[in-house]
Amino acid sequence: MKKIKVLFLACAVALPLTGCFEDLDDNAVPNADINDFVWKAMNAFYLYNDNVPDLSNDRFGINGVDNRYEKTEEYSAYLDEFAEPEDLFETLTFNSLDSFSAIVPNYFDILNAQQGTILTNGLEFNLYRLSEDSEEVFGAITLVLNNSVADNLGLTRGQIFSGVDGVNLTETNLFSLLSQNSYTLNFADYENNGTPEVEDDTIIPNGESVSLTREIYTENPIHIADVLSFSGINVGYLMYNRFTSSFDDELNNAFGQFQSAGVQEFVLDLRYNGGGSIQTAVHLASMLTGQFNGQVFSKLFYNNNQQERNRDFEFTSTLSNNTSINSLNLNKVYVLTTDDSASASELIINSLRPYIEVIHIGDETAGKTQSNQLIFDSQNFTSLNDANAGHTYALFPLIANSTNVNEVLVPTNGLTPDFVLKETPGNLGTLGTSSDPLLAAVIVDITVGDRSFDRPADIEGLRALPPPLFNSPIENLMFEE
Repeated sequence: MKKIKVLFLACAVALPLTGCFEDLDDNAVPNADINDFVWKAMNAFYLYNDNVPDLSNDRFGINGVDNRYEKTEEYSAYLDEFAEPEDLFETLTFNSLDSFSAIVPNYFDILNAQQGTILTNGLEFNLYRLSEDSEEVFGAITLVLNNSVADNLGLTRGQIFSGVDGVNLTETNLFSLLSQNSYTLNFADYENNGTPEVEDDTIIPNGESVSLTREIYTENPIHIADVLSFSGINVGYLMYNRFTSSFDDELNNAFGQFQSAGVQEFVLDLRYNGGGSIQTAVHLASMLTGQFNGQVFSKLFYNNNQQERNRDFEFTSTLSNNTSINSLNLNKVYVLTTDDSASASELIINSLRPYIEVIHIGDETAGKTQSNQLIFDSQNFTSLNDANAGHTYALFPLIANSTNVNEVLVPTNGLTPDFVLKETPGNLGTLGTSSDPLLAAVIVDITVGDRSFDRPADIEGLRALPPPLFNSPIENLMFEE
């Protein structure tokens, strides 16, 4: 299951910015020239270029780095076979290992997403089939972004909806209904009928509704930062939704508060965190620890054309602006995940494990160990300042494998929790409280050391919609910064 909001991000983030480029038609470059950029950038940077025969350095006698502006007759004929840059890009991706590379017609989509600026009504939710043989669908709100449209309207985690604009949701109509800038959600009640099994659960419309409109919104990724007390034990709780470097100071300030409170245990909630900046992940890991300054946190390995870029990321005592990091010197941390936890979220778990105890609770993660890079049609492919003024196409391909200090990758099928505990729409609870089943499991482990907690009924019984319906190539970001 995937959140529909990732499709909103992919389709609509840059809409308010398109006015900046209204004169592009006067200077637009031919698609053949954009295709030239696509091939040479993928040849130079794509992690799996050795697995794609048409990207080999000797395929057309043109290396994307060494022969940036050269063409051959065979090469030009090859480019002309593709009417659109997207068609060429699709043939150059190694699909068996890559569902995360992207080509975008407007690079402001990525630039804004990297800093947390999106077009949203503030809702994140999961969608489920009503029954195995039904196309009807219902949604369960999992997250309401702070100070967003939905938050200001009073919507809360756990609310159920079964219709939009008075029309029952189905697999056929859900995208057209939920991709509108404005729509009305029609709510329902979730009835478990007094049994623990999910097969007899029902969704009953309750006549309530609310109208929502998407707005430009910059998310502070620190959704909750609180100190909880259980049996006299101070527990730091951080729900962190994106590794966004522009909020590193705020993250450090939160850890200053954890430090002042003398937290003894720590819960890092990454269940809806799709990733972000590797350097911010290093900062967060250094805040959680502090005793490993200067040691290798993670490593990046590039393709054969970019071997000189292979690098290590080390634990640090300062942010990028030289502000001292507030560190907790922990030897153990609890991490909560779902299958939406990806990239830098998985990096944190994988790269902390060689150093401290990481107790992983929740669902299997997404399984993205690779780093992306935003590549422009510029002289060195990386500078926006001299990017081709005739178009705003950019690539966001996988460019490196990220490992921990022991060069262990995140598995492609994701990280398996130490204790599998999946969220269900009928029992989501309130984030940051013991009514949340995932946090409740941590509390029981901390206070009484009992890991035999009851798991909710298997979510597969709810016939969750499969990921392909809602997959977006720019949902799970991980990039150097």
